[in-house]
Amino acid sequence: MDTRYTPEQAELGRTARRLARELGPRTVADLDDHKRARRLDEAVRQAGWLELRHDDGGGRPLASGVEAAILAEALGEAVADVPFAGPLLAADLARRAGATPIEGAVVAFGPDLIDVAAVSGPATAAPLYAVDGPARGPVAAYVLAPEGDDYWLAHVQADGAASEGTDLTRAVREIPASALRIPVPDQARLLTRADLDAWSTLGLALTSADLVGLMRGVLEVTVAYARERRQYGVPIGSFQAMQHLLAEARCLIEGAFSVAVYPAWAVDELAPEDARGAGRVAKAYCARAARTVCETAVQVHGGMGNTWDCIAHVYLRRALLSSRWFGDDGEQLRKLQGARLGVLNGLS
Repeated sequence: MDTRYTPEQAELGRTARRLARELGPRTVADLDDHKRARRLDEAVRQAGWLELRHDDGGGRPLASGVEAAILAEALGEAVADVPFAGPLLAADLARRAGATPIEGAVVAFGPDLIDVAAVSGPATAAPLYAVDGPARGPVAAYVLAPEGDDYWLAHVQADGAASEGTDLTRAVREIPASALRIPVPDQARLLTRADLDAWSTLGLALTSADLVGLMRGVLEVTVAYARERRQYGVPIGSFQAMQHLLAEARCLIEGAFSVAVYPAWAVDELAPEDARGAGRVAKAYCARAARTVCETAVQVHGGMGNTWDCIAHVYLRRALLSSRWFGDDGEQLRKLQGARLGVLNGLS
């Protein structure tokens, strides 16, 4: 693969970062500015970013996983409080089933947030969770209806409002047990395990890209603070201990970016099993790196970093959800261990 962005992809990244910085939250207080949030949501919709994985008329998506990851990274860098990965993943799942995507739909997951939920009966038997959709009002959440070894696509309804969770920028809504399973009428084919592996790779690529963006954003905020905050008459950024912390964070970011590019390309170009392996490697690295970089940001901010008004915790909170969504580093390493070494319960 050629890891260099095309001129069009580079321009997409610049445009996305510019929009996200202009309309995204700059302070914690901005998260309560609903007018700003609505402008951001409308801008994302008008740009057509939620339609990138719609069918191009020949069964392939309108845009590749690389373009989707570029946008995910830009929105993560600005901790943009707008649904993106959730609707994009829902549209991609519908495309794989040959169905017309439901407007505003997301995907329902089990409590571990790793795989799309499968509902075998006419209604859900346990609570499910819809991730990264609108925080209020009814929304359709896709689930799987088993048919032998394959699956039909169905959906359940998420009503009410999201409860306050860890991530302050994306909603996680609980769908209570006994929610009715509603068939998707116009789907053309069953979803196979290969379809779901490829779809999961897209999820791993998007969450990894989001983590890369989060790390870039929180490091930029932290470096700016280290230049301005003075102790003993000099900026704290002049202290070697601070420089070491920030340099290590920069190295982790560059490594995370390098490993995250591959699954974004692989989702459309490699066999599903190979692509998912690439996604697991990327997620394992990015999840660990993001935790370290966000904790470094809090540490460099000192006592200020532990207060509500310091935006560093918004980055950290979002990183916690992105790390858990589709499985954290521990989950990915266990799966890689089983697939590559044939060992499921540790080495002896």
